[in-house]
Amino acid sequence: MAGLAHRRTLRHTDRSAKAPGTGQTRKGEIRLTESLPPIELTPPDIGPYRRGNTGIDHVTTLESGRPGPHAVIVSLIHGNEISGAVAMDRLFRMGLRPTRGRLTLVFANTAAYQNFDAERPYASRFVDEDMNRVWSPEVLDGPRDSAELRRARQLRPVFDAADVILDLHSMTADTPPLTLCGRTDRARALARRLGHPAWIVADEGHAAGRRVIDYADFAEADGRRTAILVECGQHWRDETALVALESAMRFLLAQEMIDPSLADRHIRRHPDPLRTVEVTEAVTAETDEFFFDQPYVGMEIIPRAGTVLGHDGSRPIVTPYDDCVLIMPARRPKSGQTAVRLGRIVP
Repeated sequence: MAGLAHRRTLRHTDRSAKAPGTGQTRKGEIRLTESLPPIELTPPDIGPYRRGNTGIDHVTTLESGRPGPHAVIVSLIHGNEISGAVAMDRLFRMGLRPTRGRLTLVFANTAAYQNFDAERPYASRFVDEDMNRVWSPEVLDGPRDSAELRRARQLRPVFDAADVILDLHSMTADTPPLTLCGRTDRARALARRLGHPAWIVADEGHAAGRRVIDYADFAEADGRRTAILVECGQHWRDETALVALESAMRFLLAQEMIDPSLADRHIRRHPDPLRTVEVTEAVTAETDEFFFDQPYVGMEIIPRAGTVLGHDGSRPIVTPYDDCVLIMPARRPKSGQTAVRLGRIVP
């Protein structure tokens, strides 16, 4: 997990402002001067894994020859979230094989990943649209076309065949790692079995579209399949890749698919107790003039109801209750995107 070491002050266009499904930059694109966080991770060469063994590029299934679940680990739903790819490359290099069931490893948005540039690292989040907002039958079976939708349609049979999914992500801000478990009790239980990250967030997803963990019956209360998403830390920190690898090991250990002695080499002791946050409100930006009043990074606990967090145009955004937890405030939310989620700590 050798590092680069980039810290630049650049003028650049944030290509994440592309209009969904068009590949075109929105009118009035904003050019900003901003200091990039250090990029400590070296993007791995995933070329050797392209052919795989499933007939789908960059998808490989490892068979144990014994009965058991079909577990799927996904990285690169967003092309600039490289920690999951670093972790998955490590799994391949160590020659990992499941002791029961079968394990499928997926590099998802490889087209966006191929565009990753350490000088403009935000620009490769996607090619045309956010790949983690397209996982509904209406979108997948609909007439729309984009690079992400074409790839999602290729990957759909993999998720249709999965029993349990771990989706590895990372965050713009230097936020503590957290697990998103949706609303099902079984996903919350799986997040607790992992034991880390310490923060577990139960939420409904995004108004802009469904995530992988919301796909099909993974999100249904009476479903039998389970999916969780781990936000492993800030996009390009060395520590984030360690969390991604550890999360994969904890996930496979929870499925009884690897020898505990192998997992123990990568599982560290963490002093923080598990805490679960139930999201009560996802604040969706209604304008392109959304801003926060403070440099929030996420998981702050705001003690007083009515505290102004920021403004969406002229509309103030306030905490709805005491001890409100801020979850993953967006760097520069656009109209229709989730700006921040608000939640309560629950037993």
